[in-house]
Amino acid sequence: MADVIRSQQGDTLDALIWRERGLAAANLAPVLTANPGLAGLGAVLPAGTAVTVPATAPAVTVRDIIQLWSD
Repeated sequence: MADVIRSQQGDTLDALIWRERGLAAANLAPVLTANPGLAGLGAVLPAGTAVTVPATAPAVTVRDIIQLWSD
């Protein structure tokens, strides 16, 4: 199932999918395929642009930060 997210003012596509779904730049191709004409809007998306994120796009694994002074 695909999700639809909306851009905010000043969003680029890679920043939008990172912020909303934790996806990396490697996931841009499936997102662009699911949104014909999206690339034609320019580098900065207009505010409120609906972007479909396919469910097949894998999320980036987030690792815990280990600090030197942790127990």
